Amino acid sequence: MPKSTFGSFTFVLHSHLPYVLSHGKWPHGTEWLCEAAAETYIPLLDALNRLVEKGISPKLTLGLTPVLCEMLADPGFIAELQNYLATKEEEARQNTLHFKECGEEEYIQTGQFWIEWHQQIARSFNDRYNKDLIGAFRKLQDAGHIEIITSAATHGYLPLLGNDDCVQAQIAVGVQTYKRHFGVAPHGFWLPECAYRPAYDWRSPFADSDTPAAPRRGLEEILAENDINYFIVDTHLFSGGSTLGVYAERFPVLKQIYDHSRDQETPKNPHGTTHRTYWVDTQNADAAGKVAALARHERTSMQVWSADHGYPGNGAYLDFHKKHFPGGLRYWRVTSQQADLGEKQPYQRAAIDGIIEAQATHFVDLICEGLQEYQKQSGEKGFICCPYDTELFGHWWFEGVQWLETVLEKLAADPRLTLSTGSEILQDYPPKAAITLPEGSWGEGGFHHVWLNENTEWTWKEIYKRESQMTQFAQKYFHTDNELLRKILDQCARELLLMESSDWQFLISTIAAKDYAELRIANHIESFDRLIALAEKIADGEILSDGEQKYFQELHEQDRPFPDVSFECWNKLRNKVVAV
Repeated sequence: MPKSTFGSFTFVLHSHLPYVLSHGKWPHGTEWLCEAAAETYIPLLDALNRLVEKGISPKLTLGLTPVLCEMLADPGFIAELQNYLATKEEEARQNTLHFKECGEEEYIQTGQFWIEWHQQIARSFNDRYNKDLIGAFRKLQDAGHIEIITSAATHGYLPLLGNDDCVQAQIAVGVQTYKRHFGVAPHGFWLPECAYRPAYDWRSPFADSDTPAAPRRGLEEILAENDINYFIVDTHLFSGGSTLGVYAERFPVLKQIYDHSRDQETPKNPHGTTHRTYWVDTQNADAAGKVAALARHERTSMQVWSADHGYPGNGAYLDFHKKHFPGGLRYWRVTSQQADLGEKQPYQRAAIDGIIEAQATHFVDLICEGLQEYQKQSGEKGFICCPYDTELFGHWWFEGVQWLETVLEKLAADPRLTLSTGSEILQDYPPKAAITLPEGSWGEGGFHHVWLNENTEWTWKEIYKRESQMTQFAQKYFHTDNELLRKILDQCARELLLMESSDWQFLISTIAAKDYAELRIANHIESFDRLIALAEKIADGEILSDGEQKYFQELHEQDRPFPDVSFECWNKLRNKVVAV
């Protein structure tokens, strides 16, 4: 047990983007990846390394999704980011020249800031990290300063996948990819969208009422089979109540989806407190006592998630929405939550440091108050777990990485608590009891409505058909020695994984990039179908034409994550149910 006065604390940051390499640049495509790398991942690496250089071990729990790792490690990403940074630096120069010519003195300093900022990011990427961001994160983990956890291969929305083979494949490919990038096995797992499903008799949401339900296994059982020790859940799944709806602040349209779901609450669980770990109860005795859950602490999380009531809404911070044309750089501050874009005032960088210092002190005190309150009530030490999307820091909230660095430095110096990784939390506060979790997510309404609604139903119907085909082909050709057939089925597996990404339904529901998301799903469906036709042709002993071989090769080069994926992953489980 830590020697701190009150207990322990861990930040859990979840880093994820859908696969965008070779699928567009701007406004949707590789620019998303470059923005996240420039505004979040590289600044975060810089901040963590500055802390280490000061003798501080930040003990951050950092989720890097497998598909994100594949993109950051792809040689094609290097040139994309270098070109992006050079373009942004030149845009800042042109903006600054324009401001000077027009006498807009209030923007010149910010223009110069952007020039120097992009130069510094480029130096970090090229020189400090030798163009290898995954290697830079791995180095921090190898030294014991952070813990990197994994997730489903392409962030598939696990509770809604059509059969357990597909859940198994998403998790197994995720673990396999983690091992290839980091050289060790992962201990922790981020459930995409914090979406959990227990074991029960399930049937497709599109099946008629006469279709019998069939057994599905709890996600914790499949995680246990893949040697995962713990995962993260939202508060309301752990201790009851309603969800925070973590994305609603950034995407107001989510508040309009299934309004009735916001009134749904999880019954209070007699065991659940977010200050303790619990084994997740399971129907499989072999998996019992193997996988634990850590839950989000709501009060401290609200201070960061909420744009209206939390730190990011401070009027002095850089406004995310108002951008300068051309170039898209930002020169205005939040001003107030009521201010429209025309009322935004010029950004003043010099005002930021004092605000961050005060907010960081407040956050640390808030953590200690929560731990002290739990100790008084229970007579024992506890912990606080605060999970966030990594991209909130730097991308959505530009000053967020600086705030995070300041908080970590203060936490490390505070004797009232101990900074810990997720695995250290599990070791120091081992489960003493099991908890039965209900089904749900951290999305608006606490259930699946963001990902399954009237605008996304068609995507699931199409996905379920291909999942069924994938499992059938995996069973039928499991023992084939036809090398070309195996390669084509492996590419089918990649297309299915990319098709299953939860990002597409999210983007459709938020209308953030609806057309792009619909096109991406349609493209992966078409690719899967054409590949299946080629596989059947080869299985029948026919020879592919030159055009068919060219198509397969081009698709293999375009959709290239998970080089070691095998279609055999879809033939691992029994008691399957195929959605129709």
